[in-house]
Amino acid sequence: MDEKDEPMLAEYDFSHGMRGKYAARYREATNIVRLDDDVAALFSNSQEVNEALRALGKIIRQHSEGADEKARQG
Repeated sequence: MDEKDEPMLAEYDFSHGMRGKYAARYREATNIVRLDDDVAALFSNSQEVNEALRALGKIIRQHSEGADEKARQG
């Protein structure tokens, strides 16, 4: 491969770089939740985790709506 065709330079100068310049923006754009090992062992993949959390969310909403209804009825 010809040197001019090489996609990377042999060396880069980072002496004027700013450490962590985009770290906050990256952190805001990511949506990663770390599962404890014992919880992760219950699921084969992220789809199973999402399905379980959706089901739990539905139960929580139903329970919350039922409690609100009882409070209104007195």
